[in-house]
Amino acid sequence: MENRVEELRKGLDMSQEEFAKALKVSRQTVSSIETGKYNPSLELAFAISHFFGKQIEQIFIYERGAEHEKK
Repeated sequence: MENRVEELRKGLDMSQEEFAKALKVSRQTVSSIETGKYNPSLELAFAISHFFGKQIEQIFIYERGAEHEKK
């Protein structure tokens, strides 16, 4: 799943550390989300969307793969 977290965070001129503190998570969690190594929980995804004042779909881009298609 792709996301715009890094782009939006940098748009606010925030460091990963500052963003992590605002969300009450570790800087490593923010880094992993930004690099796509970790998908946040639904609760954290909502917290991120609330922080930026955007809908989840505007931040997290999910493209359903062929393996999930109904046959």
